[in-house]
Amino acid sequence: MSRILVTGSADGLGRAAADSLLSAGHEVVVHARSEERAAALDPLVGRGARLVVGDFTDRDAVRRIAAELNDAEPLDAVIHNAGVWSGPAVMPVNIVAPYLLTALLRGPRRLVYLSSGSHFGGRPLLDGVDWRGRSAGSYADSKLFVTTLATAVARLRPGVLGNAVDPGWVPTKMGGPNAPDDLELGHRTQEWLAAGDDPEALTTGGYWYHRERQEPHRAVHDEAFQDRLLRALAQETGTAL
Repeated sequence: MSRILVTGSADGLGRAAADSLLSAGHEVVVHARSEERAAALDPLVGRGARLVVGDFTDRDAVRRIAAELNDAEPLDAVIHNAGVWSGPAVMPVNIVAPYLLTALLRGPRRLVYLSSGSHFGGRPLLDGVDWRGRSAGSYADSKLFVTTLATAVARLRPGVLGNAVDPGWVPTKMGGPNAPDDLELGHRTQEWLAAGDDPEALTTGGYWYHRERQEPHRAVHDEAFQDRLLRALAQETGTAL
C-alpha cells in the first residue's frame, strides 16, 4: 500500500479521492486550508488519515507543510488537487503551491497534477504574471502552467512519474450543480496514477482524461517554455526545482 498526500481534500474531488484511497487500504494524508475547513475531514481522520493544515496562498504555510511531511514517513505519491477558479488566489494556489511542494517534498515517486480542459485557453506568456495574487489571475493560464510543470517534472526527474489530469467539468462546489461530467470518473484517474500498478499507470509525462491519454496544449511539451516557467517560479519563490 502507498502513502499518498491529497491536497485540497476537505471537499469535492480531493475529498472523493482521499476517501476512495483510504477505503482501498492506502495511507492517506489529507489537507485543508484552515482549522475550520479541517473539521470536515474528521470522518477520514477517524478512519486513520493524517491531517495537515495550511493556506496555500501563504508560501510560508506551504513550506511548513513540506517540512512537517519531510519529518514523517516518506510519501509515495502526491495528488496536487487543491485549486481555485477565480480571484487573486488563482496563481498562488494553482501553480505556486504545487511548484513549491514539488521542489521541497522528499521521496514521492508519483506526482499527479490537476489540470483542466480550460488549459487549452491558457497563454504561454510569463511576463507580467502576478504570482503573488495581488490581483485576479487567469484560471486558464494557471492550468496551462501546472500542466507544463507536470511534463517538466517527467523530463527532469528520472524515476519520478509526473502526470496531469483533466477531471472533467464535474458537479462540485467549483464546477456547480449543473456541470455535465461524471463526478465518480472525475477522481478515478488521479487515484489510478497515484497508486495503480498496471503498465499505463506507470507511465510519465501524460495528460489524461478519464484514463485516456490525450494531447495537451502544444506549449506543454515545449522544453524551452518548460525551462522558462521553472526559472520564473524559482526566481519568484527563491526555490529551485
